[in-house]
Amino acid sequence: MRALLYREFSGPITVAEVAEPAAEPGTAVVRVAASGICRSDWHAWSGHDDSVPLPQVPGHEFAGTVAAAGPGVDPGWIGRRVTAPFVNGCGRCDWCRAGQAQVCPFQTQPGFTHRGSHAELVAVRAADTNLVALPDEVSDRAAAALGCRFATAFRALTAHAQLAAGQWVVVYGAGGVGLSAVMIGAALGAQVAVVDRSAAALQLAGRLGAAAVVPAGADATAMVLDVTGGGAHVSVDAVGSPDTARDAVFSLRRRGRHVQVGLFADQLPVLPMDRVIAWELSVFGSHGMAAADYPALLELVRSRTLRPDALLGEPVDLADAAPLIVNGTPAGITVLDPNR
Repeated sequence: MRALLYREFSGPITVAEVAEPAAEPGTAVVRVAASGICRSDWHAWSGHDDSVPLPQVPGHEFAGTVAAAGPGVDPGWIGRRVTAPFVNGCGRCDWCRAGQAQVCPFQTQPGFTHRGSHAELVAVRAADTNLVALPDEVSDRAAAALGCRFATAFRALTAHAQLAAGQWVVVYGAGGVGLSAVMIGAALGAQVAVVDRSAAALQLAGRLGAAAVVPAGADATAMVLDVTGGGAHVSVDAVGSPDTARDAVFSLRRRGRHVQVGLFADQLPVLPMDRVIAWELSVFGSHGMAAADYPALLELVRSRTLRPDALLGEPVDLADAAPLIVNGTPAGITVLDPNR
């Protein structure tokens, strides 16, 4: 099958012929219709997670049709349109049995632990735990945007931050995760402020429902405090840098909640723990969302309350996707079609 492949960290990414994944016990093989190009692909390719085996096929956000089911997998999945979280729980441990597969200690991740979805076929392990059936109203391209960015933002704002209608949420970074958070926050009835250095990204955030947009810089935190009337109830760092993490915490009002979703490439942040203690702030990490929690998110998409397709540009083929992993994508979400 055709797939994107890299043989060394930070090395060339090429379109190559690779072996098709096998329908091993507990595993389903999905024929990929759409696969999202995500910043996490760049982190894996860059070697920030040195547990990634080489050579590797990137890609962890996808939608498609189940082509084969291995022993122990419900054969009723075959022929169904599906997606899956980017974190695939084992289905057996205490965390998976409690519905918290996103922190499974035995998790697998396409594009990280095994070959990913920037290919014609991808394997989903512990398939009965991790496959998510797609409603007819949710397109393949929209579903491919959900697996990492929308799912991560949705769980960050609902399960962790408990964002309520009328509250302020400030989002640092208007990339895929950040813009997903903007749309979800607006869909939940919250007021959203966005901080980013890109004027184009801020304009897009405004069109997607942000009530306030703030250029990144030395005055950004002060501007957020002003526009939110003393600080946001919730802050999200969707970038993953020491500066954005710190500024996001300083943007909160007393008893506010910070959620960290952006991954750090090199330097870890030093958070103002004196402020966290004195103001009784809460700090959360958020790492995707289990398949069991998808129905609420899919219902928002099915009902058109949430429209991930608004973030989608034109699909690209495998060859055009390779430089986008290395150099970054335009504002919004870019999805590849491996069949083009």
